[in-house]
Amino acid sequence: MAVADRRTTTATPAPVRVPAPAAPVALGIGLAVLATVVWSGSFVTSRALGDSVPPVQHAFWRWVIALAVVAPFGARRAWRQRALIRRHLGFVLLASLLGVAVYNTLVNQAGVTTPAANMGMIMAASPVLMAVFERAGGVRLGARRVAGLLVACAGVLLLVGGGASFSAGDLWMIVAACCFGSYSALLRRRPAGLDGAGFLFTTFLFGTVLLLPAQGVSLAVQGGFSPVPETVLPLLYVGVASSAVAFFAWSKAIALIGPARAGIVYYLQPVCVALLSWALLAEPTGWAQAGCMALILGGVVLGAGARR
Repeated sequence: MAVADRRTTTATPAPVRVPAPAAPVALGIGLAVLATVVWSGSFVTSRALGDSVPPVQHAFWRWVIALAVVAPFGARRAWRQRALIRRHLGFVLLASLLGVAVYNTLVNQAGVTTPAANMGMIMAASPVLMAVFERAGGVRLGARRVAGLLVACAGVLLLVGGGASFSAGDLWMIVAACCFGSYSALLRRRPAGLDGAGFLFTTFLFGTVLLLPAQGVSLAVQGGFSPVPETVLPLLYVGVASSAVAFFAWSKAIALIGPARAGIVYYLQPVCVALLSWALLAEPTGWAQAGCMALILGGVVLGAGARR
């Protein structure tokens, strides 16, 4: 009887909390870095093609090329999920409009008058909007992630305030940053069961169709462009790497680590764009910019390493 009493009064051990595996987080951060670096090159191409390829035609042919790349492994999956896509048609159309049709056209328009380094700096404001959307959705960001966000944002503000000239193209980039931040937050709500490759193919297809009227107007008013290596090779880069590869990597990163943490990694973009524009376009980069870039990198490391 005494033994039975001792058994009934024995305290049940507290459950052991098993930490979340670090591999998905590391993979998500790596994919976000990959997309950010590849997209940095697209800002340079937007600037380089600003005088030779009209912005709408740049965006249109980018997505035609991306469709051709994604179709072999995305079209069949999208067809199999056509009923699911129809049920969530509003979501897919909004993602296509923000992330495909409007965002890249605005970036190309900004590249006509704005240096590539300025474009990268302004785009670094979009992670703030990503974090705001995620916080509004009830996700706690954590003190370390918020600190990293603020440190990186301070680096961007110092970089912009340290002598960057403001032009009409910068206004286009501000609107583009808002579109990209909204698109990234929207990805977090992608319907369950919607395949990643099928989703990309569908958004690329819808985005290209949405661009068709603007493409027709651009051809009628501005004429076409010469298909020479100086125009075709950059279009192949943005169509294959910046669209098919980077968009898939970014979508997967959002699914693994969320838009707020991916947004902190996105602060690497002004650093990458400034270095690429200096190396490829001979745009100047001084010591003050280098110091601000170091501040941005520190914020990225601090915030991206925060625990979920």
